[in-house]
Amino acid sequence: MAIREIVLEPNEVLHQVAEEVKHITPAIHKLLTDMADTMYEAEGVGLAAPQVGVLKRIIVIDVGDDNGLIEMINPVIVASEGEQFGPEGCLSIPGYRGDVRRANQVTVKGFNRKGKEITITGTELLARAFQHEIDHLNGILYTELAENYYEIPPEEEEFENEQAQDQTSEAQEPDQEKE
Repeated sequence: MAIREIVLEPNEVLHQVAEEVKHITPAIHKLLTDMADTMYEAEGVGLAAPQVGVLKRIIVIDVGDDNGLIEMINPVIVASEGEQFGPEGCLSIPGYRGDVRRANQVTVKGFNRKGKEITITGTELLARAFQHEIDHLNGILYTELAENYYEIPPEEEEFENEQAQDQTSEAQEPDQEKE
């Protein structure tokens, strides 16, 4: 388990376009594992490689649903529909939220750690997480899209983190029983 340091705004790496991964190497496998460990440790639901200082098109997401941990290399949104409007936060901008308008459903294609092409369709929170993390790969932060931007009180953030941790723990338990 390796926890990487999360890059915080205004670090310039967060505003750069990440490079496509051309070869899936052991270093990419380690990065995926480290990113997932870092995301869980920070009690987040998604993390993009630029957030740990690596300009590669790699994301990890776990919104506590049946998909479990999603690791995706070179993700691309190939379809979207509907609309949702709601709060977003970011591990690179702690203590703040913004209300962002996103597609309510997206279909994303990319590659898993074995190089197999995968396609996942997500709605609501998963759709929001995909769009948020892919924006990171393009150097876009949610604050650039937010219609409202506000600080959250520390006690509210702590409560939200506890709820997210409970949901993630519940989602992980069935997988641990299968092993």
